[in-house]
Amino acid sequence: MTSARIPCSTREMKAAIEAVPISERWQTETVYEMLAETAASRGEARALSFQIRSGPKDRAETLTWAELGAQVTRAANLFRALGAGPEDGIAYLLPNSNETVYTLLGGVTAGVVCPINPLLEVGQIASILRETGARILVTLAPFPKSDVAEKAHAAAMFAPELQTILEVDLKRYLSPPLSWLIPVMRPRLDIRHGKRVANLNEEMAKQPGDRLTFAETGGADRVAANFHTGGTTGMPKIARHRQRGMVYNGKVATMDVIRPDDVLICPLPLFHVLGAYPILMSCVAAGAHLVLPTPAGYRGEGVLDNFWALVERWRVSFMVMVPTAATALLQREVKHDISSLRYAICGSAPLPVELFRRFERTCGVKILEGYGMTEATCLVSINPPEGERKIGSVGLPIPYTHVRILDCQQDGEVNRECGTDEIGEICIGNPAVFPGYREEARNFGLFTRPGHLLRTGDMGRLDADGYLWITGRLKDLIIRGGHNIDPGLIEEALMGHSAVAFVGAIGQPDAVAGELPCAYVELRDDASITEAELLDYAREHIPERAAVPKHLEIVDELPKTAVGKVFKPALRKRAIHRVYAGALADAGVDASVEVVEDKTRGLVVRAGGPGGREAVARVLGELPLPWEHAG
Repeated sequence: MTSARIPCSTREMKAAIEAVPISERWQTETVYEMLAETAASRGEARALSFQIRSGPKDRAETLTWAELGAQVTRAANLFRALGAGPEDGIAYLLPNSNETVYTLLGGVTAGVVCPINPLLEVGQIASILRETGARILVTLAPFPKSDVAEKAHAAAMFAPELQTILEVDLKRYLSPPLSWLIPVMRPRLDIRHGKRVANLNEEMAKQPGDRLTFAETGGADRVAANFHTGGTTGMPKIARHRQRGMVYNGKVATMDVIRPDDVLICPLPLFHVLGAYPILMSCVAAGAHLVLPTPAGYRGEGVLDNFWALVERWRVSFMVMVPTAATALLQREVKHDISSLRYAICGSAPLPVELFRRFERTCGVKILEGYGMTEATCLVSINPPEGERKIGSVGLPIPYTHVRILDCQQDGEVNRECGTDEIGEICIGNPAVFPGYREEARNFGLFTRPGHLLRTGDMGRLDADGYLWITGRLKDLIIRGGHNIDPGLIEEALMGHSAVAFVGAIGQPDAVAGELPCAYVELRDDASITEAELLDYAREHIPERAAVPKHLEIVDELPKTAVGKVFKPALRKRAIHRVYAGALADAGVDASVEVVEDKTRGLVVRAGGPGGREAVARVLGELPLPWEHAG
């Protein structure tokens, strides 16, 4: 086996790595094998730390790799003892905690783990439990200021295959006097589903931690996870993940990037692929130390205010963030020693160029922007830690990942391959690409013919150096801070109003979230209603708050295609013009704005006028789309 670590800093170095077959890089087939290897070699080193409160001196629970290995073993043994087989669903509806890690890794080992976003509505949670055939659900015990337990037990009523609910009581992380108050403040639930309910830690303690009580079967090709995608709105799709993809995400990230002595702080949720795979699995593969600050991560009380103090406390070398977190952190002065910090890994949405530069300049940390998706078991490309980083690109495809820019028909038939810097659909192949959604009907046209490459639905280009640039989306999803919102949900709700004839919902650019939902409405003849009244109607009828439009505008007539379909590219240009012109006006900068189509960059903003180039750059550099000065 070849174990030499080669820095992936140029296309040539990537080719050098790939000259060695992946089968010779590692023989590890399963996540549990990867964990066992690390527990054996790094047994007494710190593996996992969780603190329920955000203060730099607040109590934390830390496990060594030997201890984490034992806890994951107990969890896997428990799930099997409760009747879950290798093809049965083991769901978790949890914020971050050490138990979330036990459940994720133990669920992958014993069956098919199914992470569920606790922010989803009860109907969506129940739908995922049914679709994945979950037999076990791990969730929170009733806890003050949390509705997770309430949602879990309500959803369980509509999940006939669910047999057992295992609860995690966060009280154990608290010290007196707070821990004394929990029994008094704990919400009381009216449980009617008839499922067995038990305490996760108490049940795990009954299981051996030194060995699995069953033999792993299926190896690298076994589907061991079902992650929902499609975001926080609508009924999500279920993406199936194989063990080989999880191991690949861990092993590739350790190729001279993440080292055993590294400390990663991850305030992102472990129900999302970014936290679960490139971050957690790379720690498992490298034997690095993972720190989870509060159950809610960046949304946790005091986390942003205490973030730099936490970096100092844990001597963090890698931080993980999204653009919204970067914006918030720049508003906090760096008063602590963060000299240990080497890199900030950023994903989920494009990072505005000016924000990128300000963050690096202010915090003295190198940002590595990446690109991934649930269907690829996450990571596809990342700006290299060494060598050239092209700001605005999402870097080079990671080792053993191949990206092609193609022109495809709806059924996946490839018309042709696009040339250098020519925009087309991003199609990818690597060991982690998923085998498809659980619902077969959703797999039509998902892979190319020929080649069986995954069609991402994202539009982009490859430059002459092999760097990948995202220019737009073939699909119309609105991506708000990393959450996917189906515009059809907004359109369907607004179309329910008797005054509405047509609706076009799109994502408008936003400096913090990347995109925010926006709706343009054409009224029926002789109808009379105000935009404020329609917004009130939207708030009442759209089931997810994140999908409620931040801007709603009534227009005389929506642009339409020859067959009467709303032409959304024209709406996007209109929204971009409004947002960019408004930002300049709000800043007191006198400049004209034009939105044009560029063959290599997609939609580009041109701005210029008496305000001057420097003033325009200061304002537009905060926004996500490419722009240029009109001269």
